[in-house]
Amino acid sequence: MKRWLAVLLVLLGGCSSHTLLAPEDRATLEETLTRPEPQRYLRLSMHVTPFFGDASKRLLTPYPPEEVLVLNDLRGRTVSPGPIQATLPAGARARILKVEFPTSWVVAERVLYTPRTWPWAYVEVEGTPAGPPLVLLLPPHHKTREDFLAEVDRFLSLQPLQPRLSEFSAEIREAIGQKKAVTGMPAEALEMSWGYPEKILRSLEGTSRLETWTYPGGRRRAYLTDGRLTRVEETPAPAPARP
Repeated sequence: MKRWLAVLLVLLGGCSSHTLLAPEDRATLEETLTRPEPQRYLRLSMHVTPFFGDASKRLLTPYPPEEVLVLNDLRGRTVSPGPIQATLPAGARARILKVEFPTSWVVAERVLYTPRTWPWAYVEVEGTPAGPPLVLLLPPHHKTREDFLAEVDRFLSLQPLQPRLSEFSAEIREAIGQKKAVTGMPAEALEMSWGYPEKILRSLEGTSRLETWTYPGGRRRAYLTDGRLTRVEETPAPAPARP
């Protein structure tokens, strides 16, 4: 019955795949990324949340739920994946268990109100509370193996982060692990803590190099001078739709 339902959904939704990668590239990536060696590490501190109403999975994301802007309901409102359940620190050991590309068959079999058209990487991370598997969402627009591997590396580093983390003060290391921002932290530490900004505005003021980092949805902004955080602005987000 499940197979026939998948066929029906494909026919209703069109038979096109939502991945731009060739079948041979997908096969190579799946084989390469799921090897137990070399070890990977979280490049950014990550939140664990529910998975948009699908109780069989959990979302692994560098952003708070209100900034996970990957799914809208029928009224165009952002669908929240659910509240934060845990936070995992940058540098934690991780392993990719499976990579699932959004082919027409895969999309048809996924739960309706989930990010069905995105590639999903199933990830195991040390220190994760017991529960359903973690899924890291990866953008669907990459066309080559090299681009996709580079995207994975933005979140799961092949190099251990502990040597770099040890160079920060204890206060900054604690802030990174808790996904907080503290005045004076270097840009690299802020990135490990808050994740990648959606956009960066750069300017000069005399000899000072100024940057404004804006995060998805515009709720959070960080201001840096000469590569160090000077202040942040955070505004409450409107309550998003729930699946």
